[in-house]
Amino acid sequence: MYLYNSATHRKDEFKTHTPGHVEMYTCGPTVYHFAHIGNLRSYIMEDVLEKYLRYAGYDVNRVMNITDVGHLTSDADEGEDKMLKGARREHKTVMEIARYYTDAFFSDCQKLNIKRPDVVQPATGLIDDYIKIISRLLEKGYAYVAGGNVYFDTSKLERYYIFNDHNEDDLAVGVREGVEEDTNKRNKNDFVLWFTKSKFEDQALKWDSPWGVGYPGWHIECSGISMKYNGEYLDLHCGGVDNAFPHHTNEIAQSESYLGHPWCPQWFHVAHLNTDHGKMSKSKGEFLTVSLLEQKGYDPLAYRFFCLQSHYRKGLLFSWENLDNATVAFNKLLAKIAALKDEGNVDQAVFDEYKAKFMKAMDNDLNTSMGVTVLYDVLKAKTNDKTKLALLDSFDTVLGLKLLEKAADDPIAYGDQFKEILDEQTALKELRASILAESREHAEADRRIRDAAGMLENAVPHIAEWDESAIRQLVAQVKVLSKDEISVTLKSGIEIRQSISD
Repeated sequence: MYLYNSATHRKDEFKTHTPGHVEMYTCGPTVYHFAHIGNLRSYIMEDVLEKYLRYAGYDVNRVMNITDVGHLTSDADEGEDKMLKGARREHKTVMEIARYYTDAFFSDCQKLNIKRPDVVQPATGLIDDYIKIISRLLEKGYAYVAGGNVYFDTSKLERYYIFNDHNEDDLAVGVREGVEEDTNKRNKNDFVLWFTKSKFEDQALKWDSPWGVGYPGWHIECSGISMKYNGEYLDLHCGGVDNAFPHHTNEIAQSESYLGHPWCPQWFHVAHLNTDHGKMSKSKGEFLTVSLLEQKGYDPLAYRFFCLQSHYRKGLLFSWENLDNATVAFNKLLAKIAALKDEGNVDQAVFDEYKAKFMKAMDNDLNTSMGVTVLYDVLKAKTNDKTKLALLDSFDTVLGLKLLEKAADDPIAYGDQFKEILDEQTALKELRASILAESREHAEADRRIRDAAGMLENAVPHIAEWDESAIRQLVAQVKVLSKDEISVTLKSGIEIRQSISD
């Protein structure tokens, strides 16, 4: 299996510290509000990755944090705590906010068929672990105390920027609006490991520490949680691409400095979900949730299907039209599956052939769009329905679309829906053909009129009496239809019928 590695900027063969076993860490939500569908795209793709690793035979231990303290609004060290901001917005305590939105997050995950990680750890539950790590970093000279806060000293590192090269001037005060200079820092890139009341006196959650009453920084939380439940060697770290800097960059810095050896070799980052206005973001007011999709009549699994049709490293453009198209395709797929008969025996040779094709697609940097293509190939394969159902069920343990379950729920309804879709498509094709034919007829009529007009312009301008030469210029044929009617066909092709009765 080859996965793109954000740390090396290439597809690397996936290897683990312990053969056959994967220690996997996922950056979880900051539970100050509902997760929007852009956030959830990352969790869908990480879920597919975990399920495929298990499908490929790995034993997986997946750990996820819940950030309920320490995540500031700038994603760095500036601004107020997001949790405190959420509590003020809803006039609740921080822990009430945390519990409510944690439950909401996992409810959304359930609707999207995202497996709950093996370990889910709220950040507030491991304060002593963070203090232990910070104390060791101070002892080793990788951290310092200034102004009551504890900072990581990035100047002690041979290499700080792991994922991208940044211009330090771009991080300077004044470049980003609203960023105030922290005069306690020795270097621009230094980040806070522990905040004290010296900086945030209104912080709701505080703990005793050797450096004063305060709370941990966001970055140290993930390092502490991972090292507790994944051990000293992490095989795979996942998150959205916006986590790469500064969050994951700082995780690497503090974890490897604490451990004294390389920590995580493989980094998996999912690209943004975009709208016409750019990255979907709560701060921009674009707040599409799973509940909103349901209110509008969309199946959350249709959104999962929409995500799987694109590669996780490519930005995905969301629009209602695109979701509509994905929904139609998903329902057609279910209708086709509903029509299959669960009869006969599985053709093992065919099963093995298509399973190998599916795994080849997924082994190539988790190419879900090609995996879905193989799924459609199964439906068209020259084999019995039993084999097709077995393959679809097998693939769906990875894709997580509940294909057989949903198709079996109401096969008549899906069949009727499929027929309606086909009838609608046929009607649209016929309408299109009719419009094109009518358009061609109008175009031909226009041509004939133009030709006739041209002839008339070139004809003798004033015809007061019978003028045979002029008539010959205009008329191609005269037919006697009856004793009372004649037909005159002009050279332009236009036919005129004329009554000759008294």
